[in-house]
Amino acid sequence: MSDWHTLLDFLDPISLFQLSGDQGYKDGQIGTKVLVHEEEFPELEEVDIVIVGCNETRGSWQLMAEQMAPDLIRHHFYSAYFWHQDIRLADIGNIKRGASLQDTYAALKTVVGELTAAGKTVVILGGSHDLTLAQYNSYVDRKKIIEAVCVDALIDLTLDSQNRSENFLMEMLTGEPNYIRHYNHIGFQSYYVHPRMLETMDKLRFDCYRLGNVKESMEEMEPVIRNCQLFSFDISAIAHAFAPAANLSPNGFNGEEACTLMRYAGMSPNVNTIGIYGYIPEHDKDQLTAKQISHMLWYLLDGRSRGRRKRVLMSVIPSMNTIWLSQKYKLLSSKAKKLDVGGCNCPTINS
Repeated sequence: MSDWHTLLDFLDPISLFQLSGDQGYKDGQIGTKVLVHEEEFPELEEVDIVIVGCNETRGSWQLMAEQMAPDLIRHHFYSAYFWHQDIRLADIGNIKRGASLQDTYAALKTVVGELTAAGKTVVILGGSHDLTLAQYNSYVDRKKIIEAVCVDALIDLTLDSQNRSENFLMEMLTGEPNYIRHYNHIGFQSYYVHPRMLETMDKLRFDCYRLGNVKESMEEMEPVIRNCQLFSFDISAIAHAFAPAANLSPNGFNGEEACTLMRYAGMSPNVNTIGIYGYIPEHDKDQLTAKQISHMLWYLLDGRSRGRRKRVLMSVIPSMNTIWLSQKYKLLSSKAKKLDVGGCNCPTINS
């Protein structure tokens, strides 16, 4: 049994009443089902998925957002209706902003590491994309070798950039000791990526999937995501029309495709950290991007529920086959005895 109260030094509580606009949530909405860190820290022993917010943006060119991005996402997510009664959900609040960017990294790494060590799946609501480094370091601390997937229009290997969010992959993929067994990059847009960057990824034997190819065969991403432990999603991968706060490109995944990728992450029995990064509320329009992310979270729950039911069914099928074969054998044995085939006492034909 873990002592979750050791995490309190790193977390600020949230208020469901404030998140609901002082209206409260209706019966059946996720906001009435989630265990929340408000006045007291929730009991997490029976919980499957834990949400934590981190509004850190000092690793990007963005200034500190005036609005709390994770809370806007929560506002819409908790207003959605809860269809997946087999999933137990908790929200432990927001990571406190450290005196430095490294302090925030350390706090997030510690919280995520403690939760995954206890068998929880952690969802991080960011924050700039460089927080993926803290997400990864939660595995490094436990010397756990992993596979990682990033969904992003860019490949963040720009070494001459002052912004951590534009070069964090270099440390993550080449740092020593390294715990990345394999890395997959989904949805890069070629006109934003230098050809030599792809050559570098190829030399490292990592896989990069171009946006157009992924959109043509979305189902091929399911096994790619299924095999990873770390899943990181930068909303720049979504087309501006579907996520107005993603102002990098008019092209990208549409809303349904983003939800499909998130469902694949939920279906995986291996994925245990999921980060959604890059949401800046000041760039949003009518909070449409917050709504899009909330729908992605809903599909994450849907995927986890579907994956669990499928695994239960697959575990039952072998025993069903055994029972069927046993019954088939008994039936054939019974017929054989009636015919007495074993003793060769079959009737003969008189010539």
